[in-house]
Amino acid sequence: MHRGDISDSDWQRLQPLLPEHKRTGRPPADDRRVLNGILWILHTGAPWRDLPERYGPWRTVASRFYRWQKAGVWDKLFKAVQQLADAAGELDWDVHYVDSTVIRAHQHAAGSKKKTPAPKR
Repeated sequence: MHRGDISDSDWQRLQPLLPEHKRTGRPPADDRRVLNGILWILHTGAPWRDLPERYGPWRTVASRFYRWQKAGVWDKLFKAVQQLADAAGELDWDVHYVDSTVIRAHQHAAGSKKKTPAPKR
């Protein structure tokens, strides 16, 4: 296991929440390995093609990510993990976080006055 990979205890909680695979065709890639690859991409912000080989082919990891996104798996996982943490008393609902992401505007977008047509009488 590498730094940042899912621990055994976390995997025991997550595994039952993941969707089952269809039993046709080639055997699917290991969910834990793919999920670790997805988390690596999200953590580093690297392009899919830069995914280390230990997580499998980048196309497999990327397609699983987008397939799960389209199917709503990420929302279901988040809600389920949140419910488990709340039931265990690990959440403090009095604490709130604000996303401090900053998006810079183009230099020409700042401070210009908008030309609005004069109201018609």
